[in-house]
Amino acid sequence: MNNSLKKLYIIAWVFGLVFYFLDYVIRSAPAVMLPQLTSHFNTNNLELVWMIGTYYYTYSTCSLLAGIALDKFGGKKSLFVGTFILGIGALLFLISSQFTGISGRLLQGAGCAFAFPGCVYLASKGFSSKSLATAIGFTQCLGMLGGASGQFVVGPLVESGMNINTFWLWSGIFTIITAFALYFVTPKENLDNESDDQSKKLGYLETYKIVFTNPQSWLCGLISGLLFAPTTIFAMTWAVAFFEKDKQFAFHDAAVTSGMVAFGWVFGCPLLGFITDKIGKRKPVLVGGAVLMIVSLLQLIFLPDLFSAKISMFILGIGSGAAMIPYSVIKETNPDYVKGSSTGAINFITFGVTTLLSPVFSHYFGKNLGLSDATIHFQNSLFFWIGGIILAILISLLLRETGSKVQKAI
Repeated sequence: MNNSLKKLYIIAWVFGLVFYFLDYVIRSAPAVMLPQLTSHFNTNNLELVWMIGTYYYTYSTCSLLAGIALDKFGGKKSLFVGTFILGIGALLFLISSQFTGISGRLLQGAGCAFAFPGCVYLASKGFSSKSLATAIGFTQCLGMLGGASGQFVVGPLVESGMNINTFWLWSGIFTIITAFALYFVTPKENLDNESDDQSKKLGYLETYKIVFTNPQSWLCGLISGLLFAPTTIFAMTWAVAFFEKDKQFAFHDAAVTSGMVAFGWVFGCPLLGFITDKIGKRKPVLVGGAVLMIVSLLQLIFLPDLFSAKISMFILGIGSGAAMIPYSVIKETNPDYVKGSSTGAINFITFGVTTLLSPVFSHYFGKNLGLSDATIHFQNSLFFWIGGIILAILISLLLRETGSKVQKAI
């Protein structure tokens, strides 16, 4: 691919980052407006959390469709469709009906499923393999900046009296504008290399057959899912309520504290991506980030006065940036011509893990919130996530090293 075309893909990738930013704003914002949404949809808190969680049903399944679409139709059409669906999903939240609320959240999940695979697809076209992990880390950095904005910015606005319909209206409008911008700036696909040509010749499901029959793909997805779940389930859904009920934080402090995880991702994702590219190895950084997550949670449990909860959650976010490293590994352990499907596959497995863990955590810890000993309840909820992180470390021992140093040795 010539340099001018690569530059066009980098420009398209920048607009993709806007899509991914909006993805996370819309994904995380409900956590700071639970009382307002409960009233808006005329439901109770537990049912509302279930409604918000339906996002991951379509997110995980549509990640597979996003991978196929990217490999078969390229980024131009695929990203337009995904961004437009997300915009419609946001606008449906304007209607005070449980049916439209669930429908809107399902559409939000379906549309967001195209954001990260699309950005990785564009990055893989515009950047060299030596800087790909850094680009992927920066992509996630922008996403988590959106997640932090969904809590740091939206939370205080809602607290100060902003109508939640104002948020959902403008979120939908900006997202739809981004959809058309992506359509016009993304280069039209050309069969200018063997990988693209090979991808087009394969059947719709053959690309996934290649990815899913590779055991390394499953290991990548499981590791990423177990490291990502404390952020998606705890920090972005339950943390505000847990800090309010179990730790007796004021709403504003609870929202800021939970948002520090996403803020930590803003630094952790590009930092860990840069380190793994710099040293030419993936696994040491992956395990190191997971260990940092465990240390931050143990400090919250046993030494809560050593650092403030905000700092602890920030450190947790930095460490959990390691969840993005398997996204580089899965691309390096599968053929180049299934790069879209490999990202779709890891998204499917990652958020499949989230979809399975969310009701488990809600059943054992969410429904007992405020009904049992607050200190023990909070500690046990964190032990749940520590167990998952330890499992991720054990699975990573089976992962094949794919860093540039190993590739050179081969």
